[in-house]
Amino acid sequence: MSLSFTKMHGLGNDFVVLDACRAPVVIDAETARRIADRRFGIGCDQILIVAPPRSADADFSYRILNADGSESGQCGNGARCFMRYVREAGLTDKTRVIVDIRDGRMTLEALADGTFSVAIGTPVFEPARIPLAGFSRAGAYTLDDVAGQPVRFAAVALGNPHAVLDVADVAVAPVATLGPALESHAVFPERVNVGFREIVARDHIRLRVFERGAGETLACGSGAVAAVVTGIADGRLDADVRVDLPGGRARVTWAGGTAPAFLIGPAERVFEGQLLSS
Repeated sequence: MSLSFTKMHGLGNDFVVLDACRAPVVIDAETARRIADRRFGIGCDQILIVAPPRSADADFSYRILNADGSESGQCGNGARCFMRYVREAGLTDKTRVIVDIRDGRMTLEALADGTFSVAIGTPVFEPARIPLAGFSRAGAYTLDDVAGQPVRFAAVALGNPHAVLDVADVAVAPVATLGPALESHAVFPERVNVGFREIVARDHIRLRVFERGAGETLACGSGAVAAVVTGIADGRLDADVRVDLPGGRARVTWAGGTAPAFLIGPAERVFEGQLLSS
């Protein structure tokens, strides 16, 4: 038995894309870990499974599996790759599609300049809905001891929970220590993606992200949106912000309130192949 796949990336955040529209694809956690392994498998941050829609007014659905086999509810970089994939694979000729995801749906669009726009959804700041335990009011949060030091952060849910820490210089941010310590902290019952944000100007930030289930990646789309919308919410960023990640540049826009946030950036196809079962 073999499994056809396409390797793609969005700003270096890389994915193995599997087509379950033409034939069923069943992936358990162990298989996902083997596929994602960079020495014994294909290697990726996440696996994207393209599937038929679950609802009558959607075009597709998809699942996102992390490198450790756990499931994710949202991935902005993966969504852009998803949009490029379904068009180039001949699954649609639309420039705008609606996709069912684990916790709702999102709208994807292929833009005239070759980039892709993802309507990530409305940011959720209420602690119980992130979920963030031990806090009753939205705002800035402080934990007294994370990896031996106090940590102040903002938090938001965008399909996934996100924590955002401000740093003076992302190049020397303690991603390797604070990232995993906060990711698995008890206040985050579903774990959390941890963003380290350097605000350069009101329309420009630099960012590194430690993703739950994957570790630090070259880019995290929903993490970029989290870093921007929390900055807009506390009045430090404008409604249209460029985000420099280790893998390249993305753009995030948010009008505030109940409006959806948008992530705009590239998506690239790397290669295609067959994964042979052992």
